[in-house]
Amino acid sequence: MPRHVSSQARRVPRRVGSGLSLKKALGGLRTVWRTHRQARQWRRNVAQSAARAAREAEGGNMAHFPKDFLWGGAVAAHQLEGGWDQGGKGPSIADVMTAGGNGIPRRITQGIVEGENYPNHEAIDFYHHYREDIALMGEMGFKAFRTSIAWTRIFPNGDDEQPNEEGLAFYDDLFACCLEHGIEPVITLQHFEMPYHLATEYNGFADKRCIAFFERFARTCFERYKGKVKYWMTFNEINNQAAAPNAHHMLQEGAVLDIGDHPEELMYQASVNELLASAKAVQACHEIDPQAKIGCMIAMCPIYAETCDPRDQMEKTWADHKRYWYVDVHAKGRIPQYMFRYWERNGLDVQVTDEEQELLTHGVVDYIGFSYYMSFAVHARTANPEFNFYEGPDDYVLNKYLKSSDWGWPIDPLGLRYALNWFSERYDQPLMIVENGFGAYDKVEEDGSIDDSYRIDYLREHIRAMIDAVEKDGVELLGYTMWAPIDIVSASSGEMDKRYGFIYVDKNNAGEGTLARSRKKSFYWYQRVIATNGEDLG
Repeated sequence: MPRHVSSQARRVPRRVGSGLSLKKALGGLRTVWRTHRQARQWRRNVAQSAARAAREAEGGNMAHFPKDFLWGGAVAAHQLEGGWDQGGKGPSIADVMTAGGNGIPRRITQGIVEGENYPNHEAIDFYHHYREDIALMGEMGFKAFRTSIAWTRIFPNGDDEQPNEEGLAFYDDLFACCLEHGIEPVITLQHFEMPYHLATEYNGFADKRCIAFFERFARTCFERYKGKVKYWMTFNEINNQAAAPNAHHMLQEGAVLDIGDHPEELMYQASVNELLASAKAVQACHEIDPQAKIGCMIAMCPIYAETCDPRDQMEKTWADHKRYWYVDVHAKGRIPQYMFRYWERNGLDVQVTDEEQELLTHGVVDYIGFSYYMSFAVHARTANPEFNFYEGPDDYVLNKYLKSSDWGWPIDPLGLRYALNWFSERYDQPLMIVENGFGAYDKVEEDGSIDDSYRIDYLREHIRAMIDAVEKDGVELLGYTMWAPIDIVSASSGEMDKRYGFIYVDKNNAGEGTLARSRKKSFYWYQRVIATNGEDLG
């Protein structure tokens, strides 16, 4: 019996119902599921055909998206808000991360240490500039703005009994401002900004008590913003911690501060607890606001095999298993058997009960949101007969067919089309691209202009791949919110000079600058893209 689960949790009855064998029962369920999928696909095909006919009748280009397609941009609260100790907000895990650099990791301090540089404390001061910034997004024609609710603005410690009214009111005002400009808020509940108190007192999601704290936070948000927010997501890039225990990712994803003597086991336990918390949030959202949609958010990096050697293909298969089993839970409501077997084979004691597995079946998301920046390539190693993938330097190989950014990220527009097809074929869920962008050094000319044609080139090719996935492959896509419409603090490096935005913010890595906003060349390009619904890509 695997050590990761009790015999009670793994027990399966031999008979179901009155004399009905389990095999027949499961066969019937599969038939119902196939019928459901076929009906859903038929409805999708009819809708797509009708949309095409309407576009042709209007003389439109086949690259048009539906009129309600969610064009926009995405950020995270801790990377732009600032005001880290204002309005009753408590410290988050992002508030104890120092500045890093290109190739220089951020450090995690024990509390706030005087003299350290914490770039998230001020960020770009969106907390006081949000009306100006939302107006600029409205000028571009945004249909959606994805951001997060800073948990510590609502519950400063995370385990508080009552929410902070001043924090709730801030998001009331922010969402109202978005709606005034015709912009739908797309809101993530946990985006690398868990309460620091939960990290120090509970070791974050290593402790199952954090499931209840997250559910309380989620319910408070759903009740307060019912009717204002139609699209929610639970955990941002929950699978960043997927393949190997990395202290930075474990802190970001689940506020796990102490990785202990068994970091891999702890990583998986925290992951399971986060997935249970997500399922609780999905149930709560459906109960409180049935009109809203709630999804997951996955860091999607397609993984290619280096060659057609079957061993490379198996390495790719297990790389997919390790990085994307989270989507199986979110979209299918169950932990896949290959993960149970992996935990058993490696002696990992991951606790999950019968009741918890039942909870997951009721926490299936309404859509899959994902980020896309790059792809990876892997090869098999002789010393790795089980094809265990740990995202180490020995696992990855350089893809000679791709160029890279200044930060070494491979640039692969066609990989986005591959990713959209991969998700669609495997899960048959509506999709939303909620992050896709190009970090680069921008130069301000003497006249104040910024020619970021390299950013336009990157986004143009990715949008073309997105169009092909929708028009040629039949992928159901809800929207595209690029990362990030305004320059913000980089989550991975803490830099300001790693810029993604259409809107320039006058602040550098040293924290110097006026915080003044200005429009880059890409601002006007994206404005045209939205105005033509993707027809004019320049």
